[in-house]
Amino acid sequence: MELNHTIVPSRDKEAAARFFAEIMGLTYDGPMGHFAPVAVNDALTMDFDNAADFKSHHYAFKVTDDEFDGIFTRIKANGVTYGSGPFSPDNGEINTRQGGRGFYWRDIDGHLMEVLTRG
Repeated sequence: MELNHTIVPSRDKEAAARFFAEIMGLTYDGPMGHFAPVAVNDALTMDFDNAADFKSHHYAFKVTDDEFDGIFTRIKANGVTYGSGPFSPDNGEINTRQGGRGFYWRDIDGHLMEVLTRG
């Protein structure tokens, strides 16, 4: 079993898709049908969709050390606030849980994003 796609509510689906793709080192090729999809890998697509009202969601991505380094570099280059935990996403630190590295940040719609190298 694998997760194939998930719908991410957004105030501006294309801006959110572009931001997510930029930070994660992925490609956004424009809208497809109703959604603004970003393929994370061969098995998962984040389908951004406009919504007037929604609650913040949490999305966590297990990444390689090289992917982590690239994402962290882009976070800092874009001036995005980040932190070491879900209740401290703005303390400017990374965590080293289970011998890996991880951090959290909020996307342009307030969703809590997480990358970690060890699950």
